[in-house]
Amino acid sequence: MAIRLSRRKIAGYIADRLLSTRDDGAVINELAGYLIDSKRTKELELVVRDVEYELQNRGVVLARVTSASDLTKTTEDAVKQLVQDNSGASKVYLKQFIDPGLIGGFRVDLPGHRLDATIARRLATLRANYKK
Repeated sequence: MAIRLSRRKIAGYIADRLLSTRDDGAVINELAGYLIDSKRTKELELVVRDVEYELQNRGVVLARVTSASDLTKTTEDAVKQLVQDNSGASKVYLKQFIDPGLIGGFRVDLPGHRLDATIARRLATLRANYKK
């Protein structure tokens, strides 16, 4: 039976291992094995968020970009630079999601932050300002 560790300790350990090894699969298997052994699989999403937060504290940001269509290389580079400038990260990894419901623009989700540059958000802001 595994020793019960706090999510913060688990996240710190996993972040350190991810940054120090090239075998991400082994680290993920280790985490999965621990969560299964300690019967904490329901906490997986929370642990992943905590790991992302710990990685951000170590200068590595995992950003989720949602857009209406695929980002061009130029746009992708601009988004990475925007995230670096706003977070102070040394490395930025983007995971892109396509949402056909977006009219245009993009939304970037970071651990604890969101940058919403979608057309829908701009229209909502204009509507709110117009009512005032």
